[in-house]
Amino acid sequence: MNRILCDASEVDHAGNAVLTDHRAEHITRVLQAVPGQILRAGILDGPTGTATVVAVEKGMVRIKVELEGTVSCRPSVDLLLALPRPLILKRLLPQLSALGIDRLFLTNASKVERFYFDSHVLKPDLCRVQLVEGLQQSGHTRLPRVSVHRRIKLLLEDELDESSDADVRCLLHPGATDRLVDALRQSDARRILLAIGPEGGWSDYEIELLQTYRFQTLRIGSRILRSDTACISAVALASELLPA
Repeated sequence: MNRILCDASEVDHAGNAVLTDHRAEHITRVLQAVPGQILRAGILDGPTGTATVVAVEKGMVRIKVELEGTVSCRPSVDLLLALPRPLILKRLLPQLSALGIDRLFLTNASKVERFYFDSHVLKPDLCRVQLVEGLQQSGHTRLPRVSVHRRIKLLLEDELDESSDADVRCLLHPGATDRLVDALRQSDARRILLAIGPEGGWSDYEIELLQTYRFQTLRIGSRILRSDTACISAVALASELLPA
């Protein structure tokens, strides 16, 4: 945990906050902080700053937060992801949040098992915990926005244009001829939407459908990757190559 993050509702008008959850445990057991020690802090979807430890008691830490007025920049990558297995998604969410994505569209596909959508991992509260974990690791404050879509066609037809303002849309598929890295280097785009399929890949129908909605078919490299590996690789690559 490289930055202690608080929800705005946890901090009073004077900057005081009381932590009793995993953050308190981290401050006491891992950082071994003592009163007077200054830690990196921030407000979710808000500015960064510092937190001075005021008191440390059993199971509780009191801090005073001082904000600097700077807000983490909005990530330049959106991700449209065929819903992975629940355990994989739980592991993937903190990593995507740490790397930096603005929007995450979790969608159905022909090779996605229907029961995935009933998983507790998709509950907003649990999703948020995983995303905040990644933000605290990365030191940023902007929380990715997550939406779940049971029909990819409806997502593409009715919602995507309003939900993502990406300049370029990229469909990642191992059978593509052109590479993502080359396309980004030759483009003047400032924002990108990546579409990554399930284990086994997109169906021919889904590829044609995505192409209809302005997705350019590209590959990451010469190897066939698992969907979670492809996510991390593609988001990291796009974040690095797009203008800051």
